[in-house]
Amino acid sequence: MKKLILGLVAIFLITALNAQDGEKAQRQAARALGAFNLDPSNNKEKLKEAVSEIDKATADAASSKMAKTWNTRGEIYNEIANQTVAIRQLGIGNEADLPKVEHPARDAAEAFMKAFELAEKKYEQKDALKGMQAAQGNLSNMGIYMYEDGKFHEAFVNFKEVVDIHNILSANKEKSSLDAVEDYNNQLYITGLAALNANEPAEAANFFNKLYDIKYEKPAIYEALYKIKSEETSPEQAYSYLAEGRKLFPDDVSLLFAEINHFLRINKLDELIGKLEMAIQKEPENVSLYSTLGNVYDNLYQTAQKDGDTAKASDYFEKAKSYYNQAMQKDPSYVDAIYSIGALYYNKAAAMTTELNKLADDYSKEGIAKYEKLKKDIFAEFDHALPYFKQAEALDPNDVNTLIALKEIFARKDDLAMSNEFKDRLDKVQGGGTNPASYFKKD
Repeated sequence: MKKLILGLVAIFLITALNAQDGEKAQRQAARALGAFNLDPSNNKEKLKEAVSEIDKATADAASSKMAKTWNTRGEIYNEIANQTVAIRQLGIGNEADLPKVEHPARDAAEAFMKAFELAEKKYEQKDALKGMQAAQGNLSNMGIYMYEDGKFHEAFVNFKEVVDIHNILSANKEKSSLDAVEDYNNQLYITGLAALNANEPAEAANFFNKLYDIKYEKPAIYEALYKIKSEETSPEQAYSYLAEGRKLFPDDVSLLFAEINHFLRINKLDELIGKLEMAIQKEPENVSLYSTLGNVYDNLYQTAQKDGDTAKASDYFEKAKSYYNQAMQKDPSYVDAIYSIGALYYNKAAAMTTELNKLADDYSKEGIAKYEKLKKDIFAEFDHALPYFKQAEALDPNDVNTLIALKEIFARKDDLAMSNEFKDRLDKVQGGGTNPASYFKKD
């Protein structure tokens, strides 16, 4: 029995010593932070010491259950965040001199929240809430830095914690940096944007839906919800967001372009014409708009041609050519428009070839005459197409479609040497290589 009692005493002594070690580390961390704050320029090592000691304290089973440990940790990491922000904003100092901490603002905020959970005394709660107030600004600044650096997930987590802390502070009737309604709504907005850019649609939707419900005046909300919803369901089901956004913000170019892309995506060509014409009025120097409208009329031409509506087909053909030409006038090196005019003539010739094949078996004098005339007309269309394909090849000697068109046209013209030249160039590109130079060099 005596031995058992002695054993229990030993256990209690070890436990007490461990607890003292954790508390001692916490006190040493607090002292090191105080020394750093007295003279930050000359006491940089003290901040590193503070981190080392507080890590010991939070790793200790006993002291990790104490609010004061986590409050001290929050203060230390918040100071690292303060120093980082000052270096970023003022360009004074070097981040390499600071303790190697990946997420100081987040670590600080989470430490204060942990302290608040563990607090048994009112002053401990007050200290934790005060620490959260200080952490909000650093979280916001760090989020902005992460966003600017393209680290969107990290930005999102920082921005979200600004909101989380606001909710805790508000619930405890303490001041928050988001007390003003506009500040709160703007924080929801930038948090949603960060989540969207981080490819976290569910998180983004959570914030944007709150803003949608209050009709927050940011067009990007409607575009974002359309994008998220269209991936969840379908573009057709998501379109209501774009339609509502366009109604509320009729002059917003980004929403207009999103609507144009929507109708392109679902292939509603008739709907596109008016939208593209409106976009051209808003951005008359945007060459891609002219080319896109040319593509719309080009597709309408092909549909009318297949349906046998020659009047509509002819009208659409001329309109397609007109918009492609306008694109070229805006930018003579815009290869998409140059290639598209060539393809417009080429496809017209190819459609006429179908009619030619029907006449091939008519050996009457009249049939032969029709055959020869149509054949001549087909070659005339190929001749119209050829200069555009040459120009396109001069601008991009490795475009597969251009090389195919040139190979086929020269074959039809019985110029086998040229056809083989472009067959070789095409084989090289399709085999994973590149043509080092254009065949049709620019003057």
